[in-house]
Amino acid sequence: MARLRDKYQNEIAPAMQEKFNYKSPMQIPKLEKIVLNMGVGDHENSKSVENAARDLGIITGQKAVITTAKKSIANFKLREGMKIGTKVTLRGDKMYEFLDRFMSVAVPRVRDFRGLSVNSFDGRGNYSVGMKEQLIFPEIDYDSIDKVRGLDITIVTTAHTDEEARELLTLFGMPFVR
Repeated sequence: MARLRDKYQNEIAPAMQEKFNYKSPMQIPKLEKIVLNMGVGDHENSKSVENAARDLGIITGQKAVITTAKKSIANFKLREGMKIGTKVTLRGDKMYEFLDRFMSVAVPRVRDFRGLSVNSFDGRGNYSVGMKEQLIFPEIDYDSIDKVRGLDITIVTTAHTDEEARELLTLFGMPFVR
């Protein structure tokens, strides 16, 4: 479980300090949190939000929070306060354990996988990736789901630039497109 945390302390942090010439060890970028978000398009069916929350809970090992609409939008038949999605924020050991499973088990199960895009950084050192289905995670049993749903995964780092964040995630073993 602490494999990636040990790798960060013993290999990644010294390599980052050498490459970017940081004067203090506190300047070295590190992972802050990982946020998983699953929007549910079918908000008329309240059971689908609970099923999405259950799936996210199985994937992460942590209870998912149900998100509600902040505004009413008539074109989407959406009222303020309706349940529209679910999210989980991972920190600490659960974050490292999820990142390890995501990179080594889930991502290789994506059909026609050639690598993750390097253009998905936000300009401030955070990386986001969208998955088309939750079935890439081996914890999800195909027979137990009611619908195939996509999810967004955001990796938040303390890096100030995209270049620093890309190097950090590359050293962790993130399979970027070559």
